[in-house]
Amino acid sequence: MPPMATAVDYEVEVEDVEYRRLDGTPWLARIYRPKGGTPTATLVDVHGGAWVNGDRKNNEAVDRLLAARGMLIAALDFRQPPEGGYPDGVADINLGIRWLKANASKFGGSSRVGAIGNSSGGHLVALCGIRPRDPRYAALPLEGHPDVDASLAYVVACWPVIDPLYRFNVARENGWQHLVEAHLSYWGSEEAMAEGAPRNALEKGEAVDMPPMLLALKPNDKNHPQPMQDAFVEAYRKRGGSIEVAMLEGLPERGFSADGSDPANARARDVVEEFIRKHA
Repeated sequence: MPPMATAVDYEVEVEDVEYRRLDGTPWLARIYRPKGGTPTATLVDVHGGAWVNGDRKNNEAVDRLLAARGMLIAALDFRQPPEGGYPDGVADINLGIRWLKANASKFGGSSRVGAIGNSSGGHLVALCGIRPRDPRYAALPLEGHPDVDASLAYVVACWPVIDPLYRFNVARENGWQHLVEAHLSYWGSEEAMAEGAPRNALEKGEAVDMPPMLLALKPNDKNHPQPMQDAFVEAYRKRGGSIEVAMLEGLPERGFSADGSDPANARARDVVEEFIRKHA
């Protein structure tokens, strides 16, 4: 693959836009778009944070870089404890996807929408990708656009917590109490963790969507164990899904950074961008 790390073509415009209102409180999407350019891809960004931390600004470095490469990004705020747990946050993201589809043209984008997420956000975009019409997830109405669904054209899941129950057990065995508490705060029970694991939905034969997917992984990542990822990849392929796996050597603990001169960061962003362009 030719290097793309220095191919920044546009200045980036950033604005916060309300995509839903709950009990008088606005929930925001931060829009990143290329100034003066027509976006070549349109996607939702879902942040990580063990389902309980972070906000739409978490992935600003990557969102800005993708927008500078000509893409339209909508980074979503969504409910986390104490405002809501599972499936409330998934319902917010489902609505955010539908909202972006219905409103992308206002920002110069396309209704063909993909998604990118990291860590717990990687899990959430994968879950939304396979269950776009689940009644629980699609419960929030999109005023004026009842026929728009939340199906995704592609999914980029960066080191996802793809199986919440698997990681919960790893955290418990290792005494990672902050992660144990985060899992319980968001999911409420081990039964909910298992039900919200995409691999289980696939292996049970649930009727699912199977958008093209990229798993961007970090080698020797204790927080996101490789056997958990391998089991999901195997299940996705067994169901006939197209899934690519990229092992990204040398990334820091929290993943991408804004340092385009660092070879590991440059390669990671190039891999993600190439996949998005292929499917946008």
